[in-house]
Amino acid sequence: MTTIRPKGLGMGYGGGMVAQAPITAVTVNKSLLAPLNLEIDPTISVVRTQEKEQIKTLNNRFASFIDKVRFLEQQNKMLETKWNLLQGQTTTRSNIDAMFEAYIANLRRQLDSLGNDKMKLEADLHNMQGLVEDFKNKYEDEINKRTECENDFVLIKKDVDEAYMNKVELEAKLESLTDEINFLRSIYEEELRELQSQIKDTSVIVEMDNSRNLDMDAIVAEVRAQYEDIANRTRAEAETWYKTKYEEMQTSANRYGDDLRATKTEIADLNRMIQRLTSEIDAIKGQRANLEAQIAEAEERGELAVKDAKGRIKELEEALQRAKQDMARQIREYQDLMNVKLALDIEIATYRKLLEGEEDRLANGIQAINISQQSSNGYSSGYGSGYGSGYGSGAGGFSSGSAGGYSTTTQTKKNVVIKMIETKDGRVVSESSEVIED
Repeated sequence: MTTIRPKGLGMGYGGGMVAQAPITAVTVNKSLLAPLNLEIDPTISVVRTQEKEQIKTLNNRFASFIDKVRFLEQQNKMLETKWNLLQGQTTTRSNIDAMFEAYIANLRRQLDSLGNDKMKLEADLHNMQGLVEDFKNKYEDEINKRTECENDFVLIKKDVDEAYMNKVELEAKLESLTDEINFLRSIYEEELRELQSQIKDTSVIVEMDNSRNLDMDAIVAEVRAQYEDIANRTRAEAETWYKTKYEEMQTSANRYGDDLRATKTEIADLNRMIQRLTSEIDAIKGQRANLEAQIAEAEERGELAVKDAKGRIKELEEALQRAKQDMARQIREYQDLMNVKLALDIEIATYRKLLEGEEDRLANGIQAINISQQSSNGYSSGYGSGYGSGYGSGAGGFSSGSAGGYSTTTQTKKNVVIKMIETKDGRVVSESSEVIED
């Protein structure tokens, strides 16, 4: 607390002295001069950077997911090409083709559903990114508005403090001037009393010196007139000065009172504005919290969708691998069946020749017959008679002989060529071929 004591002014006429009147103390509250504590969060830039990094990470994940889908589509096309080649090379038709077609159609449906899910996720991600950017811009605008209002409030508070200090100073001046006026009034009254006493003493002295035969009445009247004239002039000057000072101080008080009322009105308006902005900021913080929760939920859904897609892709890869293994196994079984069929055809031809030879022998009366048979992935047989005629068959062909002598050899061989071509962006990346021999 600071005490301001204005100095008093003492003056008199004719050498008189009067004691100084007491002046009341004026106090100033220093707590009103303390600076405001502006609580602005310093981690806003860090949070913005983290949000940008999270969005970049999600975009990178989504791009890798799209690349995987494209790679699987290329693998699927390659397998379809292999399957079409194998179907074109196969001469017989079985139920296995329908099973594979149904399985491939199922895989295509799953791939289409994954593509639709990918498009939906892209649309949701784009919408969420737009909403996040809009709300970020709104939040930054509100933060800037709040900062400006707080700065304006600080400046207005300083102006109010200055106005209050001016008011206190003017009140102190008014009080000192009032004391000064009272002091001058008391001096004026004291001077009047002294003049009256001097006039009274003079008249007494005149009465005592009446023996000198002086015309004291004229002197007294003249002196009285002079002092009355001086007193009247002094009174008029004092009243005029007092009225002038009083009017000036009244005008200053009215002016500062109007300024103070205007300042109070502005402070009330600013307080209402601050309350409104505070409520808006709280509402925006609530919206931001809701958006962050929605973003977290969307990220969680995206991660779950990515995990589900990875699981489906893994299942598709495993299913494709199993289909490839089943296809290779069935091709091997088909080749084995073709080998067995060829051996059976050779055996049937051999027995036909044997039957024809037996009929010829019976017709010619031949007695001795010797038949032997051996098979190993094929068939061989031989036959001889008393006059030197025979027939034989080996794996993959047959031979026969008679007295005249002749031989015939037949061999069948089938190769399956699988050609794999990998393309990227319409260009051939790698090419390989595989030959399967029967």
